[in-house]
Amino acid sequence: MSTLPPSTRRPTRWLRLLTLALVVGVTVGVAAHREQLRHFAALGYAGAFFAMLLSNATLVLPAPGLVVIFALGSSLNPLLVGVAGALGATLGEITGYLTGYSGLVVIEQSSFSRRLNGWMDRNGALTIFALSIVPNPFFDLAGLLAGAGRMPVWRFLGATFLGKAIQATLVAVAGALSLQWVETWLTH
Repeated sequence: MSTLPPSTRRPTRWLRLLTLALVVGVTVGVAAHREQLRHFAALGYAGAFFAMLLSNATLVLPAPGLVVIFALGSSLNPLLVGVAGALGATLGEITGYLTGYSGLVVIEQSSFSRRLNGWMDRNGALTIFALSIVPNPFFDLAGLLAGAGRMPVWRFLGATFLGKAIQATLVAVAGALSLQWVETWLTH
């Protein structure tokens, strides 16, 4: 057993290889089967969970998980769709965190990455929360930085869940409202 405190232990080579295999495997799998993600809508709330799990487990490559959330919001309870989607998205985002934690990633030192790193140093959980509300490619970078900076995983997952719950619920409500709007438009 190591005598170093948990925050200074270096990840083992096996953790790095496992993380790399997981991230590459999920990213390639989702990229190869993007169109099949839409079939998750037939699974209801479980479909919301799995569509968001897979689409958020990729690094950088976008996947259409929110399309499924929008569609399900029009036929199921939008709040429950939002929660199921947020749970899946949160678990999917652990791939970015683990990649950063394992030390596999080298982040380009652009002005934006330095600014984001400063935000993460000052208030990482708030940064994760704010970036997880709106779909954007910068959340993956924040997840990498959270793992590399050894943010406690429970804090990362909690902030991510809260933001993703807002995001997914708003998209599901938009789906529900769009159905009502279309029905009103068609009946008049």
